[in-house]
Amino acid sequence: MHLLTVEDISKEEEGRTLVKEVCFSIDAFKKVALMGETGSGKSTVMKMMAGLVQPSEGNAFFEGLRIKGPDEVLLPGHPAIAYLSQHFELRNNYRVHELLEMANKMEDGEAAEIYLICRIDHLLERKVHQLSGGERQRIALARLLVGKPRLLLLDEPFTNLDLFNNRIINDVIHQVCNKMAITCVLVSHDPAEVLSWADELLIMKQGQLVFQGSPKLAYANPQNEYIAGLLGEYTLISPEQKTLYKLFGVEEKGKTIFIRPEKIGIGSGTTIRIPGSVVEVKFLGAHYRLLIKTSEMDLIAYAETDPGTNAMVHVYAKGD
Repeated sequence: MHLLTVEDISKEEEGRTLVKEVCFSIDAFKKVALMGETGSGKSTVMKMMAGLVQPSEGNAFFEGLRIKGPDEVLLPGHPAIAYLSQHFELRNNYRVHELLEMANKMEDGEAAEIYLICRIDHLLERKVHQLSGGERQRIALARLLVGKPRLLLLDEPFTNLDLFNNRIINDVIHQVCNKMAITCVLVSHDPAEVLSWADELLIMKQGQLVFQGSPKLAYANPQNEYIAGLLGEYTLISPEQKTLYKLFGVEEKGKTIFIRPEKIGIGSGTTIRIPGSVVEVKFLGAHYRLLIKTSEMDLIAYAETDPGTNAMVHVYAKGD
């Protein structure tokens, strides 16, 4: 039996369809990422999964039992499902340990381990108004975890954080999922976070689920341009670009193909090469982003060294 099952769930609000007939299931202890453009319905689906928004149609089931919405219960939310919104709140005029004690269902040793994982063990005596944004978010996460949920829903936890705190909360979430017997669903717009973390990927567009599968499959062989664009840069090559298509798409049988920048080699490579000229170079830290003009179209490629603008290069297809 799946831990969570969503069956034909829909949501309409003020005459607008926010979510339409979404179906999927999640197994226990999986790490699942939910992606989609802004307004695609991700947060609404998450809130219906948590029992915080009433579906207009359809149902969500947790461990085989239907999750009741806020129209059916006195206090919205499922006791075994924790939901952390990007708009979380912490009560002022409390010390951190007081807030955590109110929610704690763990033994002291277990709770202490959560505080270490969330990197808040040194903040327990602080008052809420003395905390930074990143500290407040980690405390909000710890407060949910000490309640011993079996399903953790994280709705864009990296939003509004600087790079330093983004890396901390990213590492905390990795450790939480690796060390605790918990299933986690994460909403994020950052492909680097999703691809390195998720076991499974769900993608939404205009309120509908358009992909469910492995992140690697979605990245390497996207079904369409929408999915390709969510997960990073690419070059779209059609059969009309015959030279490039032959170079990169021998086995695609006439379909449009999506080539990621790291699959384009610059230099000698194999004996099959296409000449081009570098029209733009951008330094991105770990590599350079090149825009290369060929006789058929421009290509985006990554390189470890800067060949220089207007440099003549040869392009080849890298193997897996």
